[in-house]
Amino acid sequence: MSLIHPTALVDPAAELDSSVSVGPYTVIGPHVKIGAGTTVGAHCVIEGHTTIGRENRIFQFNSLGAIPQDKKYAGEPCELVIGDRNTIREFCTFNIGSPGDRAVTQVGNDNWIMAYVHLAHDCVVGNHTIFANNSQLAGHVVVDDWVILGGFTVAHQFVRIGAHAMTAMCSLLFADLPPFVMCQGQPAQARSMNFEGLRRRGFSPERISAVKAMHKALYRDDLKLEEAVARIHGLTDKTPEAAPDVAMMLDFLGQVSPQRGIVR
Repeated sequence: MSLIHPTALVDPAAELDSSVSVGPYTVIGPHVKIGAGTTVGAHCVIEGHTTIGRENRIFQFNSLGAIPQDKKYAGEPCELVIGDRNTIREFCTFNIGSPGDRAVTQVGNDNWIMAYVHLAHDCVVGNHTIFANNSQLAGHVVVDDWVILGGFTVAHQFVRIGAHAMTAMCSLLFADLPPFVMCQGQPAQARSMNFEGLRRRGFSPERISAVKAMHKALYRDDLKLEEAVARIHGLTDKTPEAAPDVAMMLDFLGQVSPQRGIVR
């Protein structure tokens, strides 16, 4: 028995694995590729140059692969690429990339994306993230692994959100949010580090202690960003086990735009 509902409109040029199921009244365009085990609910529109990996659960009423909301877009063959084992709940809108940037909007693996989430053109989302309802990303936003966005979080264009960071409900991000940081407010302000999340992910007490030291340098000791970076550099000698965490923080801070800065 076919796994594609008879009312679904799937273009003959689309490439769907034989195990893909498609619900009623869904429309799938000619440049779409969908991997094994993925399920697509009813009343979805998947269009553009969109590639979707294996074992994703795409619920009803999603729009994936539409052209970017960018007046400069002129029909270029930009892409949306979605990885494996993602859950995408109702009424999400993921746009393709734009020629003014990398031309690809990208979502990694094992993400839990709730209803009404918007990913604008050229956004990059890592792995194991959670986006609560109505999280909204403007164009060119980068979200690293294990990030949690509270409901109604809004991120301005070109903002970066570091790994293991977390936002409270209704947070408004105009600046980069460093790894591990929890923030809240409009505009968002740093409140603490995501210590409980790190414990749940198996961080040792030594690594968590290093994260606390980074938080102190960035937010508690009234240091300029350059001074905080210099202090964070020295943490590797004190806690060798935390070297990857320190390196990740330094790499993130090294890419901060002076105009945008970090969430303070």
